[in-house]
Amino acid sequence: MPRLAWSLYAYQLIEPDEQLDLFACREVRLHLVARQLRLGGHADRTLCGGLLPAQPRWRQLDKPQLRDKRLCPACLATLTAQRQGLCSNWADS
Repeated sequence: MPRLAWSLYAYQLIEPDEQLDLFACREVRLHLVARQLRLGGHADRTLCGGLLPAQPRWRQLDKPQLRDKRLCPACLATLTAQRQGLCSNWADS
């Protein structure tokens, strides 16, 4: 069975831990990260461009999590743009 070009499997979700990272997001937000690194992109950044926490808690991204109110709106907008083919790579976001 051929695999779709776009799927949620290409992304992971990171959760903030009890102590928020000073250099990453300072809000209690869930952020999305590309699972595969791309040449010329930032390996240490979320889809919204924020830095990853020092020790992120990784979770598999599932469709119901896209409706979580804690999900970063900028990460969701970038994910939607990539899904619709409006963003060719992570550096465009």
